[in-house]
Amino acid sequence: MAPFSVAGADQEPAGGGELPDRPKIRFYRWQEDWSVLADPSLRTGFLDSWKYIPLSARDPASYLSLGLNLRERFELNDATSFGVGNNKSDRYLLQRFQIHADLRLDSHWQIFAQFEDVRALEKAVITPVDKNEFDLRQAFVAYVDAVAGGVLKVRVGRQEMAFDLQRFVSVRDGPNVRQAYDAVWLDWERERWRFITFWSQPVQYRSDHPFDDFSDTHFQYGGARVERQGVGPGALSAYYSRFHLDKVSYLGASGDERRDILDVRYAGAGGGLDWDLEAMGQAGHVGNADVRAWALGTRSGYTFADARWAPHLWLQVDAASGDHNLKDHVLGTFNPLFPNGYYVTLSGYTGYVNFIHVKPGLTIRPTPKLSLLSAVGFQWRETTADAVYVQPNIPVRGTAGKPGRWTGMYVQLRAEWAITPNLAGALEAVTFQVGGALRRAGGHDANYLGVELNYGW
Repeated sequence: MAPFSVAGADQEPAGGGELPDRPKIRFYRWQEDWSVLADPSLRTGFLDSWKYIPLSARDPASYLSLGLNLRERFELNDATSFGVGNNKSDRYLLQRFQIHADLRLDSHWQIFAQFEDVRALEKAVITPVDKNEFDLRQAFVAYVDAVAGGVLKVRVGRQEMAFDLQRFVSVRDGPNVRQAYDAVWLDWERERWRFITFWSQPVQYRSDHPFDDFSDTHFQYGGARVERQGVGPGALSAYYSRFHLDKVSYLGASGDERRDILDVRYAGAGGGLDWDLEAMGQAGHVGNADVRAWALGTRSGYTFADARWAPHLWLQVDAASGDHNLKDHVLGTFNPLFPNGYYVTLSGYTGYVNFIHVKPGLTIRPTPKLSLLSAVGFQWRETTADAVYVQPNIPVRGTAGKPGRWTGMYVQLRAEWAITPNLAGALEAVTFQVGGALRRAGGHDANYLGVELNYGW
């Protein structure tokens, strides 16, 4: 599971040869710079005449680039929500098709538009993260320029954004429908410093008709962030954000949700070691209940770079608060915001709410293009007064207030294969053995299998 950088990071540098390398297909397609194809000798790929359509003979930075993404994933899940309330096995095909146009008017201005058609074939229960028939995925205007000795980046419009390992703010790539935000984003970078401020209305997804996704003032999220590279052997970042959502319901409170959030992270690598430590605190209110919630996330490891297959031993330890008293007008249930579900596993069996999670694992690379991961996860509830939760923050019926902190354990196996520069495959299998609280609620052991192909052009 590779870490992701903050959305808005710089372009990848060109290679070290005499000619610049062809751009790679990136996680954020709008970050690709195809101006290198102004050199006809590099137009060796499929339909390169559409990857770089020049707009000016004198300015190679002015061009139009077209592209697409296609993801096909078969999933088998024999116990959604551990079978509580639904004991039927489900198997289905998730399909995501996206096309985009990237217009660069010069080295400063960019207009990016992306459309998608996302379907869940034969899935028993369709949710907003499963299906989004033809709709607008992204549409924004960006501007980049040198300002006050640094680089200023501005984006306005529908866009994707994420922070760090995407524990709490993500593009939600695991499910079929990614998360976008109607937002204003400002980013200023100078040497080791970076400052970000943003405000957004997260997009809410519907699949009744084409172009029916929307955002409004009833759901808002924004804040400010500072980053500093070279703090000891790592990088330190912190941000304050504000979460607004009207008419919500938790087990211990209901009403309009207003959370003030402070997050601090320290991450780095060196000498074979790598680490990522993050802590978040939340205050505010939901209706007439005061919010006091917190979460911790850690992931660290060591890579034996000189050994065969470069084994990487790692340990992930996470925790998030639950509500210790559902009737005291103090809400302790953590809000995971916009989580990356496969930070835990792709199966989505448990959410980052009211849990303690310990997960040792091993990743090896038999070839530069093949990565194999194996891990064992152990989970408990932070408090038995609150429920066991599944992704993203859905309580499992019949678990709140019941005895038994032990949630269960799981085994995860994952393989990722970069087949070609444009095609990648992945396979993930998870088996989860439930604890006593889930069994008493009517749950049972669960198994998940996902097989995926990703094509980008």
